[in-house]
Amino acid sequence: MARTQGSHSDITGPRIRAAALRLFAQHGYAAVSMRQIAKEVGVQAGALYNYTPDKQSLLYTLMEGHMRELLAAWGSERALGADIQDPPDAMAQLERFVRFHIGFHMQRPDAVFIAYMELRNLTEENFVAIETWRRAYEDALESVLKQGVAAGQFTIPDTKIATLAVIAMLNGVMTWYRSGGRLSLDEVESVYWDMVRKSVTA
Repeated sequence: MARTQGSHSDITGPRIRAAALRLFAQHGYAAVSMRQIAKEVGVQAGALYNYTPDKQSLLYTLMEGHMRELLAAWGSERALGADIQDPPDAMAQLERFVRFHIGFHMQRPDAVFIAYMELRNLTEENFVAIETWRRAYEDALESVLKQGVAAGQFTIPDTKIATLAVIAMLNGVMTWYRSGGRLSLDEVESVYWDMVRKSVTA
C-alpha cells in the first residue's frame, strides 16, 4: 500500500507526536480521538497506525520521551556542576537543581501538563514504567538532599518527603508564570531558590 503523500517516517512520526502532545494538553487524553490527531497532522486516520499501535502507546511514548529527556538533561547539568566545583557542594547542587527544574519545564508546558495530569489514563503496565522514570528523577534530587544532611548543611527529618515537597513547589511555577510579567524567569528562579534553601536549613 502506498504511503499518504508527504508521510515520510522521519517527518510524519514527529509531527504525529507533536500534534498529540498539543491536543492531549488542550483537551485531555480521553477527549482526543486518533481521527482528530490525523486531521491535525493532515493524514488519513488509518495512516497513524503505521507509526503507533494505538492512542495508549502514543501517550506512553510522549511521557517516556519527556522523562528520558529530563533525566539526560539533569545528568548533563549535574556533571557540569561537578566539573566546576570538586568535591561538589550539596547546597550548590540543590540550587542548580532548582534553577534547572524551573528552566527545563518552562520550555515544555504541554509535556509537563501531560506528565502529571494524564498518569491516570495509563494502563497499569505503562503507569509502572513511567513511575520508574519519575522515581529516578526524584532519587536524583533526594541524593543531593541526603548528601546535604550528611554534610550538616541541611536539616531534614525525612528526605523522601522533602524531595516530593520541593518538586511540588517548583512545579507550581508552570501554573502561573507568564513571560513579560512583573518578574523575569531568572528572578522567579531566585525567589524559589531562596524558599527552597530556607525549607531545608535550620
